[in-house]
Amino acid sequence: MTSATSNYDAILVLSFGGPEKPEDVIPFLENVLRGKPVPRERLLEVAEHYYHFGGVSPINQQCRDLIVALRMELEANGILLPVYWGNRNWDPFLNETILQMQRDGVQRVLTYVTSGFSCYSGCRQYRENIAAALQQPEAGSMQIDKIRVFYNHPDFIEVLAEQVGKAMDQFPADARRDVHVAFTAHSIPMSMARTSDYEKQLKESCRLVAEKLNIPSLQYKLVYQSRSGRPEDPWLEPDILVYLQELKAAGIEDVVISPIGFLSDHMEVLYDLDDEAQRFCTEHSIRMVRAGTPGNYPQFIRMIRKLIQERLQGGPRECVGQFQANHDVCPIDCCPVPARPTTGRPATGAPA
Repeated sequence: MTSATSNYDAILVLSFGGPEKPEDVIPFLENVLRGKPVPRERLLEVAEHYYHFGGVSPINQQCRDLIVALRMELEANGILLPVYWGNRNWDPFLNETILQMQRDGVQRVLTYVTSGFSCYSGCRQYRENIAAALQQPEAGSMQIDKIRVFYNHPDFIEVLAEQVGKAMDQFPADARRDVHVAFTAHSIPMSMARTSDYEKQLKESCRLVAEKLNIPSLQYKLVYQSRSGRPEDPWLEPDILVYLQELKAAGIEDVVISPIGFLSDHMEVLYDLDDEAQRFCTEHSIRMVRAGTPGNYPQFIRMIRKLIQERLQGGPRECVGQFQANHDVCPIDCCPVPARPTTGRPATGAPA
């Protein structure tokens, strides 16, 4: 049994954050864009995405639900540690959560970040946020360690494969063999992609899911969504809408879209896939089914618990495929900040 007197004395769930009412939208986006040279009109453009859904991002409620499930899973497995929650850009803010942990006597913290892949905005920036928050005088000598990314964890792959399989089952039996799968992830600038394993890890996750479902290599592809930034700056491509158009031109009209780079159905999944991509498919007579994200799927929660146990007890470092389990401690040059800032449409989230 792991008690509050073992190596770590708390778990922190660290996420992006999101508005929970229309009045929150602009202040939230201003937090996201603090220090970035993004024109005001671009911020207002993205704000409309949130207003389209009542000004509420589902990500905070999804974090609450995940924390409830995680607490139950930890307790059922004898891990008696309190679970805290902090966000990068909205309440509860990370700085405030750290101060609360300090008041509660917490000194060593293991954090689960809601991002399964390595890149600046999906990993290093969260580590920088932690380092900055720990500079608060009131934080004392608290230590916070991050759980490794899990793109090739067997439980993660099984959850994704099950969700894609359920989506494929929604097509008529005689059409399933020809259904194409478009795996989507948040696009990032090429300057960021070149300095991280983001694209490599995503391609491996796609390959592992396709392999589990016996999907031929010509019948699936990794594509991207939610591109922001200036039009002249290169980002990872192709965009999902461009790719759907290519599939239609090739005579492929049955498509499953699996947002493999996202862990829950937050704003970018809702707007870019359930709204824009679905509308495109309807207008072009493409039958589209969007696969689910891991969310609070029981096997996904078990995976988080296993990752926690790895660090608490030195348990097996589970992984599948052609790469080893990712490092626990990031090298100093891991996923550095992109060479230049972007100044276009802000993203409504991060690769998560």
